[in-house]
Parts: sequence; C-alpha cells; structure tokens
Amino acid sequence: METKGKSKIVLSVFFVVLLAAPFIISNYGQWTSGSDSTLNREIALERFGFYMEDVTGEWGVDFTHQAPSLDPQLDHIMPQIASVGASVSVADFNNDGLQDFYVTSSAHGSHNGLYKNLGDGRFEDVADELGVGNVNSPETGVSMSSVWADYDNDGYEDLLVVKWGKPLLFHNDGGSGFTSVDVPAFPKWINSNTAVWFDFDNDGLLDLFMGGYFHESINLWDLETTKIMPESFEYAQNGGRKYLFHNQGDGSFREISKEVGLISNRWSYAAASVDIDGSGYPDLVIANDYGVDELFLNREGEAFVNAGEKVGMGFAPKSGMNVTFGDVMNSGKLAIYVTNISEPGILIQGNNLWVPVSGNNQQAAFQNLAGNFGIELGGWSYGAQFGDLNLDGYLDLYVANGYVSAAKGTDYWYDFSKVAGGNKTIISDAKNWPDMEGRSLSGYQNNRVWLNDGAGKFREVAGAVGGALQLDSRAVAFADLDNDGTLEILVATQRGPMKIYRTATAGDNNWIGFRLEGVQSNRSAIGARVKVVWDGKRQVQAVQSASGFSAQNQRALHFGLGTAEQVDHVVLEWPSGRTDTLEYPEINKMHTITETTAQL
Repeated sequence: METKGKSKIVLSVFFVVLLAAPFIISNYGQWTSGSDSTLNREIALERFGFYMEDVTGEWGVDFTHQAPSLDPQLDHIMPQIASVGASVSVADFNNDGLQDFYVTSSAHGSHNGLYKNLGDGRFEDVADELGVGNVNSPETGVSMSSVWADYDNDGYEDLLVVKWGKPLLFHNDGGSGFTSVDVPAFPKWINSNTAVWFDFDNDGLLDLFMGGYFHESINLWDLETTKIMPESFEYAQNGGRKYLFHNQGDGSFREISKEVGLISNRWSYAAASVDIDGSGYPDLVIANDYGVDELFLNREGEAFVNAGEKVGMGFAPKSGMNVTFGDVMNSGKLAIYVTNISEPGILIQGNNLWVPVSGNNQQAAFQNLAGNFGIELGGWSYGAQFGDLNLDGYLDLYVANGYVSAAKGTDYWYDFSKVAGGNKTIISDAKNWPDMEGRSLSGYQNNRVWLNDGAGKFREVAGAVGGALQLDSRAVAFADLDNDGTLEILVATQRGPMKIYRTATAGDNNWIGFRLEGVQSNRSAIGARVKVVWDGKRQVQAVQSASGFSAQNQRALHFGLGTAEQVDHVVLEWPSGRTDTLEYPEINKMHTITETTAQL
C-alpha cells in the first residue's frame, strides 16, 4: 500500500510538472534575461569579458520609426501588415574614417535619417541637408530598408533605398551630398524588403538583387482586392518576383533575372550573398516567409541554379526573416543563420544554423545545427548578426525579437492560428483574418545575446551584459562607431526608437581589422574573403553589402584575437581571383588594404 501511495504521489507530481511546462518555458526567457537596469558591469566583465550600455541619447541620436497607414480595408490587421520598415545600414559615406549610418521610417511624410559621425562621441542627422531624408510619399511609397555600395567605382558609397513603392538610388557626390539617379530598369512599383549589391559576374561592377514580398501589382494604400495574403502558411508562391539588375558600367542597369534563372515568387524577407561553394562566384541566399528558404548557386556569372533542396536547406518550410553568415566554429567555413518563429506551447519553428559539411568543388551541403549550438529558440525573431563582442576570438550572436507589442496581457495567437491553418481561399483573403482588436502577438520579447564558448555552444547572457531591449526589434547592425576596436550594436525598432549599445570589454583581449579597397575588383571589395590565422586558430569573414534583416554592417572586417599578441598571417581572396598573403600584421589596428599592392 505504501508503495502504491508513493507511486500515486510521483505520478501526480509528474502531471503537475507536465501541465506547468508551457508556463515555465514561456517565462524562462524573462526569468533568466532580466533587464538592463539590473546590469552589474563588474560582474559582466569578470564572467563574460564585456558589457553593453545604451548610449543613444548621449551620442545625440534621436530617431523614432513610424509605421505606414495602409488601405482602410486592412485596419483590422494593420499591426501585422505594417509590421516592418525599421532598418539601419552602416557606411562611411564621406570617407573620413568614421562610420555613419542611415535609418528608415515608413509613414507618408516621415523623414529618414542619415547620422553623420562627428568623431567626438556625437552624431548629427544630415539626411535632409544632403538630400536623402524626405523620401516617403504617396507618389513613391515608403522605405523598408537601405543598402550602401559604390556602384560606379568612384570611391564613395552610394545609397539604395528599398521601398514598398518605387526604389530610389542616390549617387554619392563626393561625401558632400546625394543626387537621385533615374534608373529606367527599376520597376515602377515593388513591395520589397530586401536588396543586395554583389558582383555576380566578377566584372568589377556591382550588380543589384531585389526581392519582392507582396506581389508587385499590389498598391497597399489603394487595394483593388483584399486577396493579397499568402496562399499558404507553408508553401506560398504568390509573393513578389525577384529582380537582378546587371551593371552596364555607364551608370545604367539592365534587368536580367529571367535570363539567368533567378526566378521565384516566394515571399522574400531577407537576402545576402557570399561564395557558398568555393566556385569563385558569389551565390545568393534568400530567407522566405511562408515557405522554404532558397539558395541560388552562381554558375560562373552566367546562370543561377536553385539548389536549396540539393544542399539540404530547402525541405522544412518556416518563416524565414534573416540571412547572416558566420564562421562560428573557426573552421574556415561560413555557416548561415536564418531566423524564424518560436512561441513556446504554440509554434516552435526554431531558427536555423546551416553549418557546411562540405564546400569544395561546388559540392555544398548543410546541416541545421541551431539546436546543437543552443541558438534555435529566440522568439519571433527578425534581424541577427555575428560579431566578436568580447574579442575572445569567437563570433557571438545578437538576435532581435518581438512581433506586435500591443495591450499587455492579451493574445491574438488563437485567432492567428485559425486562419493560418485554413485553406487557400481563407488565408489568401485579408478580410478573412480575425480582427486583432488591439491584442499582442508575440510581443514584449527580449532580444538575445548569445555568447560563443568556442566549444560548440552558445550561452544567452543578455540579462547579465545588457541589450535585452524589450521592444519590437527589427534590424541589427554591428559597427565600431568610436574606433576603439570594439563593436557597437545598432538596433532599429518598429514604431519605436533607434537604439545604440556601446560595447566595453575587459581590456585584456586584442583585435585586428581590415578595410579593403578593390581595383580590378569592385571598389567596395564586396565579395572579398579574409582568413586570419593566429595562435593555432583561424577565422574567415567576407565583405558584404546587406546582412541580416533590413540591415548592413560596417564594410570593414573585424576579428577578435583573444589574448594572442600576434597574427601569423592573413590571406585575402579578392573577387577578381587574386590572392594575397600578409605576414605578421600589426594587431589592435584597422588596416586599409588596396587590391593592387596589398600593402599595409
């Protein structure tokens, strides 16, 4: 009898724990993450080697994103439809050696911001003065993101503003202003969140990819029909088309997507480019909402092949929102991080970390090891970036979370799941989507700071080091804004303020950086790859334009070195095919390298 009684008690405890599990899981992040107000800097430095502090106001940055107000027929689900548009992209637009950044707003009449780095710990918004502020109007639509690159190889980074509307290209006039460029090849209207500058044919001229989200025939402010939504929550292919604009070298572009096989109507949220398979040509990874992600392998600048399924990436449909690359194991190979949705007890898609299991002779293959590394469950995740935050020689990860933070204590998930599971007729028509009625949907989520331990695991430390930021975060960018050798984190929030976190380290770790300038390759050196070898370790990084979600990091590459006091050598692989090696470059310095001589 006593044994039976104990068994009943054990069984009862088991069921109590089982019933409590969803509550425990849903609150675990809050219990462990804490808030920046409880930050203990001394403990953070001792345990993790760094901490982050909000310096937004101190540095003179005051920018709040405004969301678009669309056709009244979408009012009942407006917070969902108008849930993106907050973005940030970094560039040294005036070549003064200081990183500046551009931020977007998305309401008609609202102005974007270009924050010029004054070099004394302050920034000044010069967007209106230089002609890139007042760009959101009923005639041309509103901003969703932006991306910098020197498309005409004149030595200054030019600016593309990506829109729900007409894309805008601004030529940089020697760092003193910008001139709007008429590009006849651009679509008259596109509902795009992502664009990527890359030299797909290695001719030394940067080409431009642009991916659509809503179909390009839709004007979200003046709907002809409410049948504008995805036809499926998992296999939708009624989104916007893809564009590839080939740089003609005379300031003009030609649209060639169909000619080269870059064809898809999936709902693209983010894209980024590196050479995935070692062919010497840049490939393209696209994160798609309502479906599988896509990998387009570049066949010697003449065609693209959709190889997602072949390499192991294109099977499980999720809600892809981010593409960022990182050599997370210091193996000399770049993994791909794609964010998705995770809501404990409701929907666990999980973020993907596609780790290469091969990568030579055009035989790319990947495995999703996000769970193994501990970076799978973020939340409703958007932007993410890899960077060495504590300079220990291993890439860490910052992830932005939060969808719609409305009335606290409310939840739209039940109604959302009803329509998401409906058939094509139901889900594709916005009028069938239940009224949100001011309710939250995966709102008030903490951002994640995952610290790489160098042994195949990441640890979530936002509560201890700062940066949890419980807002609806979207874009994340990394840049050394104060030229002290550490990376600041810039976070753009939807309907919220721009945030900058300054990173402070313990001071016993070293670093090295490289600012590359192409000659035979494109001037921005986009597509170049740098391998740093030190103290028995190695790490590879690539120069990119777009990275993450609606974001762009500084173009210069930044490597933490731990306590090592020298770098053995550095291998630079240029898009032109040239390879250079640097022996024992000076550490704790940003080196400017020109392709022709590769001299320090």
